[in-house]
Amino acid sequence: MSLPKDMNLVFDWDKPKDENEAAAMEDAANYIRAIYRGVDKRTAKDAAVAAYATGDGLHYAETQINSRIDGGWTSTGTRRHYDVSTRSASNGNSVEVAFCVDSSKFYGKEVKTGKVLKSEPSIADFDHFEIIMVKYPTAEHLWQASKVFVETKAKQCQ
Repeated sequence: MSLPKDMNLVFDWDKPKDENEAAAMEDAANYIRAIYRGVDKRTAKDAAVAAYATGDGLHYAETQINSRIDGGWTSTGTRRHYDVSTRSASNGNSVEVAFCVDSSKFYGKEVKTGKVLKSEPSIADFDHFEIIMVKYPTAEHLWQASKVFVETKAKQCQ
């Protein structure tokens, strides 16, 4: 999935041994990439968003993309994802992927002017995500984000 050269999403996490958890984790990363691809392409209807999201996960992605489109901005810089953990449901059909995000070097950029909207580093740069990934019923290795919980100003991620 292609993103602009100035939009760098870094996933500093180790692959778990469990095959389902590894696939769910990879597709959680693809879900985040799909959101920023939608931001770049200026549409929440990008095929990647539909592929990696369903239900509340799709709603979250559309809200994130549309807020940036409505604001007239995109993103630039490096967004780091780290301290990942996974937890499988007993039925094997869902996996919770939890991780921290550091956006201290990831900024808004005005689409019309190209002006980068930098801010002072603060606790507001740190978020903790929990994404519930569900196995897509007709594809062997596709997992979709079905629910997204975000704790902003996450002290545990500083």
